[in-house]
Amino acid sequence: MKKNAFTLLELLVVIGIIGILVALATVSYSKTQSAGRDSRRKQDMISIQNALEQYYSAEGYRYPAATCNEAETDYLRSTWPTDPDGTGDYVYTERCSTDAYCVCALLEREGTGNADSAGSVICDFGGENNYYCVGNLQ
Repeated sequence: MKKNAFTLLELLVVIGIIGILVALATVSYSKTQSAGRDSRRKQDMISIQNALEQYYSAEGYRYPAATCNEAETDYLRSTWPTDPDGTGDYVYTERCSTDAYCVCALLEREGTGNADSAGSVICDFGGENNYYCVGNLQ
């Protein structure tokens, strides 16, 4: 009497192939997640830029002198944005004066930012393009 069944070798090959597919899917998923978080960071920086430009128009054509988040209370829809990775505050840098500002967020994916040393003096970060920066429009 002959029994139809898989051999141990066939089962091990199938399990190995499934393991490789799961590993590839996990890597692809994590890259997609970091790209989504970076997109959110860029949108948050644009929201901050809009709030600072509204501050500029409403406060007598000057930007906040001390810190950029001075414009938070009246011009952002909510509070200063938190980082989408769930750790809390952004890893960001800001430079504010009454004449100009630059606010930058550190992105997860290297080389996808727009910061460079060729920009304005207030946004000079030495050529590191891992930051996404927004600056004054006026």
